[in-house]
Amino acid sequence: MNMSLCRMKMKRGGLWSKNRTCSPRRSLRRLFVSAAVLTSLPICVYWPGTARAQCIDYEEYLHWVGGVETPGGAYGVAISGGYAYVADYTNGLQVINVTNPASPQIVGSVDTPGAAYGVTVSGSYAYIADHYSGLQVIDITNPVSPQIVGSVDTPGSADGVTVSGRYAYVADGYGGGLQVIDITNPTSPQIVGSVDTPGYAYGVAVSGSYACVADYGSGLQVIDITNPASPQIVGGVDTLDAANGVAVSGSFAYVADEYAGLQVIDITNPASPQIAGSVDTPGFSWGVALSGSFAYVADYGSGLQVIDITNPVSPQIVGSVDTPGYAYSVVITDGYAYVADGYSGLQVIDITSPASAQIAGSVNTPGDVYGVAVSASYACVADYESGLQVIDITNPASPQIVSGVDTPGAAYGVAISGSYAYVVTYQAGLQVIDITNPANPQIVGSVDTPGYARGVVVTNSYACVADHGSGLQVIDITNPASPQIVGSVDTPSYAYSVAITDGYAYVADGYSGLQVIDITNPVSPQIVGSVDTPGFAYSVVITDGYAYVADGYSGLQVIDITNLVSPQIVVSLDTLGDAWGVAISGVYAYVADGYSGLQVIDITNPASPQIVGGVDTPGDAWGVAISGDYAYVADYENGLQILPTQCAIPVGVRENLPVSALPGLAQNHPNPFNPSTTLSYELPRPGHVVLAIYDVRGAHVVTLVDEVQAAGEQREEWNGLDGSGAPMPSGVYFARLQTQNGVRTVKVMLAR
Repeated sequence: MNMSLCRMKMKRGGLWSKNRTCSPRRSLRRLFVSAAVLTSLPICVYWPGTARAQCIDYEEYLHWVGGVETPGGAYGVAISGGYAYVADYTNGLQVINVTNPASPQIVGSVDTPGAAYGVTVSGSYAYIADHYSGLQVIDITNPVSPQIVGSVDTPGSADGVTVSGRYAYVADGYGGGLQVIDITNPTSPQIVGSVDTPGYAYGVAVSGSYACVADYGSGLQVIDITNPASPQIVGGVDTLDAANGVAVSGSFAYVADEYAGLQVIDITNPASPQIAGSVDTPGFSWGVALSGSFAYVADYGSGLQVIDITNPVSPQIVGSVDTPGYAYSVVITDGYAYVADGYSGLQVIDITSPASAQIAGSVNTPGDVYGVAVSASYACVADYESGLQVIDITNPASPQIVSGVDTPGAAYGVAISGSYAYVVTYQAGLQVIDITNPANPQIVGSVDTPGYARGVVVTNSYACVADHGSGLQVIDITNPASPQIVGSVDTPSYAYSVAITDGYAYVADGYSGLQVIDITNPVSPQIVGSVDTPGFAYSVVITDGYAYVADGYSGLQVIDITNLVSPQIVVSLDTLGDAWGVAISGVYAYVADGYSGLQVIDITNPASPQIVGGVDTPGDAWGVAISGDYAYVADYENGLQILPTQCAIPVGVRENLPVSALPGLAQNHPNPFNPSTTLSYELPRPGHVVLAIYDVRGAHVVTLVDEVQAAGEQREEWNGLDGSGAPMPSGVYFARLQTQNGVRTVKVMLAR
């Protein structure tokens, strides 16, 4: 077995980041609140796998939608009736309302005497594999107040559990093997049979008269449970590494095999199971769930991996979402994957489409990319110890480095104005580089700054530099060969980034949030207002009276700057990773989100930003710039990554109306559906209503409602038929609610 630690991405909610160099990072504070909502029919929608367009709809791809931190460490999860039941290690069972998957809420809990590792639900009971305290039976009739009603100690350490019929099957570690427990009377469970396994029984799945046990170092053990009082091992197969979890479908067992990824085992002959196929995963495979033709692997430090098992002999990874913690287990229901993510609690991922959005192009650089600026057909990259790299992006699918120039310091940021690139180089201040000839850039001027230059923006004849501990430096660049500091103002914390509009500089000031500085007189800049942010302000961009701040572990902060003296945070939206950079294009914010790559956020209503989707980049996303139909991501050790932008989606609502006057359209239920689904909507006032279904091309399918309706809650059913009564094929559709006050749209999934 290959036990090399070099295979693991160390990261996040604990001691380490995903950075391949295993750099330490702070523990993350997380309370996830987000949603992915369409507000009108898309102008262009592209289904994964079709020919690439210049823009895509990120919501149509695999993406994270929300999460909630739990007090212990989430090791196991089960779903039943709108609730997630989480085995939370030292904090027993946590009951989480997932009616709105984008905003899960803990509503109840009960501590267990041991350490809750695994959980399954049957009827009105949750069964907890409680490690050294065996099996705990919890009455969840009232999810808000779960109660332990029964228990039975097991001889080993209960790590996994499943229920079939009137028996609970417990994977009971060393010495315990498989324990068969009669739960006919949940208040008095009784061990009725057992069989020891040669390894450490971590996980168990039951199919027919056989139990398949993930037996860690001894691979997969197949146990005949025809007689529960006398289970017998009838076959086994060693796996390439260490079997942690198992799921069964048909004649195949799918084993989460730690370093060796997913192993597919043919159990047609239970006495002689054979490895039929496998696929390595980037992390450590701990848990696995099956849905349709896909396997969903909880891959420890690499989050959720989605694997196409249409051909079990040749499984293929088609999508992934990195999670903030350590993914231990996963369960699938109603188009969502629920991941038990260790100290980052429960994470919810939309799997309506199992494929990830694809990166359009990339190029590695000799250094570590912290910043990027784009002008015409070139991207200029601040490449840390390798200075400025100039990249030809004429063909975004195949960007090419055409030149580079070393800088005296470490290049952190870059801005372009005319034929010059202005590069901040940390301890060496500002470097002015002539890029008239992109193949031969030349440093033509420089000026040292008193601090550590981290960010730069250029306006007219001035460059404003975020100078870390020395605040804002204003530099006259009238003569690029001889830039001169003409003014400065210290900020209370560490200036990382700066944006300028209408004579004011907005500084992302680390622990002191946003600082507003009057630079009308460049010689004497003055702080006129500020607002603290809950995280660490790394980057800022201004548009339409709002400042959008990339606030590190506190995600995106939206700040109303109408009153410059007293800016106000109007909403805080947590992101999956650490928000380090932000750019705006149209009604979308693009957040460089550290280890989780690029996150796309709809800011049509700045008071209610919505996460649309995103894509994990191979490195750690530090910065982002938008030009045309592409987002250019500074991806640290993985150079420049180029991604398509989000397709424009018209708002379709009257912006001068208060939110209370707009109609509400809830997500259909069930979703995906077959043969029918219910659409619920709320009308704040009476009026004419049109509720219609459209396909992904925007073509009309059927009108469900076209009439005047009273105010209040309404329900309508769609049976999957078009206007002529013909059945529609499986796929994505859009339900569009139109009233005199506005339009609302939700995505619905028909799965025949």
